[in-house]
Amino acid sequence: MRRYETIAIIDPDLSDEEREGVLERTTNLIPKEGGFLVMLDEWGNRKLAYEIKKKTRGYYVRIDYCGMGSLVDEMERLFRIDDKVLKFMTVLLEKDADTETIKEEMAKAKSEAEAEAAKKKAREAENKADATDEVPEKNSNSDIDPVPSESPETETVEAEKTETETTETEINKEEK
Repeated sequence: MRRYETIAIIDPDLSDEEREGVLERTTNLIPKEGGFLVMLDEWGNRKLAYEIKKKTRGYYVRIDYCGMGSLVDEMERLFRIDDKVLKFMTVLLEKDADTETIKEEMAKAKSEAEAEAAKKKAREAENKADATDEVPEKNSNSDIDPVPSESPETETVEAEKTETETTETEINKEEK
């Protein structure tokens, strides 16, 4: 069995339902012809390098699959018949693809993606919890005066900056 990659550019003016119809017909064809779908990657609307059928934008889709030459022939025949597909190109990735290895890689990638999604969700929940904990309560009857702008902390920082600048200036003079 061979591994192929097909990039198709679909009319960007189609509704989501019409676009899904084209993609569904394509993905349903793969198992009918004895192949299997590795990945369907929708890149979305992008600007075309040149005008195709008076369109300057296109909806890009990458289909990675395993199958035989008859599958590619039938898929390309459907793309040529369908006016919703502006352009397509199929590339042979592997002549002798090991389907078991590919399926294992797919399962591993899926589990890693799920783990990453769970970590991301946990981080977002933690950040959200931290954000709600850090919000100070505003008390309008507070007897505490705000920190004056000429606090000793501010003076210390300014003094440190001045000493640093002086030191850098002295070093520059010594180098000359």
